[in-house]
Amino acid sequence: MVDLAYYPGCSLHASSELYDHQSKRVLGELGFALRELADWNCCGATSAGKSDDFLAVALPARNLGIAEQSGISELVIPCSACYSRTLVAQKRLENDPALRDEINSELAAKTGGGIKVSSILEVLAPLVKSGKLAALATRKLSGLRPACYYGCMLTRFPCEVPVPDDVENPQGMELILAELGVEAVDWCYKTDCCGASASVNDQETALALMAKIMRDAVARGANCLVTTCPMCQLNLDAYQDLFCQKHGICERLPVYFITELIGVSLGMAPEELKIDRHFIDAVTLLKETNPA
Repeated sequence: MVDLAYYPGCSLHASSELYDHQSKRVLGELGFALRELADWNCCGATSAGKSDDFLAVALPARNLGIAEQSGISELVIPCSACYSRTLVAQKRLENDPALRDEINSELAAKTGGGIKVSSILEVLAPLVKSGKLAALATRKLSGLRPACYYGCMLTRFPCEVPVPDDVENPQGMELILAELGVEAVDWCYKTDCCGASASVNDQETALALMAKIMRDAVARGANCLVTTCPMCQLNLDAYQDLFCQKHGICERLPVYFITELIGVSLGMAPEELKIDRHFIDAVTLLKETNPA
C-alpha cells in the first residue's frame, strides 16, 4: 500500500460524506492508504479569499504544515475548492518568504513546501498510464454516455501553479473512464461554473448557470454527468429538479462522482458506495446498463 496524506475538507465530512467514504474505499482497493490529517481545519474555500487575503493563505498553510509533519510525501485533496486553495497558498508561500515566516511564527507545525499537493485525478493518472487501473477494473461498464464536468476550480487558478492537465479542455476523467470501458461525450461546458455557493445567496444566477450546463450535456447525448467536485455534484444533483423546471428542461441526469464509476467497475455494488443517497436517481441507470 502507498501512504497518502489525506485532506477531506469540510464538504466531505458533511454534505458530501459519501464522497469521503468512496475515496477511502476505492483508493484503498487501488493500493492507496489514505492517512487523514490530524486536527485539520477548514481551508477557507472561496469565502476566505473574498474577505481576508492573509487568512486565505494562513488556513491552508496550517494544514500543509500538519501534512508535512506526517512524513508522507504527497497530499491528496478530492475537493476541487480545497485543492485549489491549498495549491495556491503553497505557491504564495513559496514566492513570499516574509509571508511564510509570518504565518509559520504562529504555527506549531511549520510549512516549508516539502509536500506534493494532488487532486484525486493526479493520484489516479499513473494507474491509467501503467495499465493497473484497467487490470483491476475487471467489470467493464457499458451503456454510459457521461459528460465529464470539471467545474471552474480544478484547472483554473489565479496564479501560475503546476496544472497537470489542459486548462481549457482537461482530459483526466475521460482517460480514466476509457479504462473502465466508457467513452465520454465531447461537449462545451466542462470547465464552466455551476454557481458554487451562489446557489445560497444568488440562486437565480446559479440556477441559470446550472441549466446551461445541463442543456448542453443533454444536447450532446449524455445520459449522465461525472465530476470530482463536491460542490458541483451537490448543485447539479440537489437543484436539478428546480433548475430544469425553471428553464424548461425535461430530462434528468444522474450526477456521479468519478469514484462511483470506478468503484462499480471494481465490482462494488451501488449501495455499498452510497450511490443510492443521490437526490436524482443514480442507481437505476447503472443497473439497467450494467446488470449484475
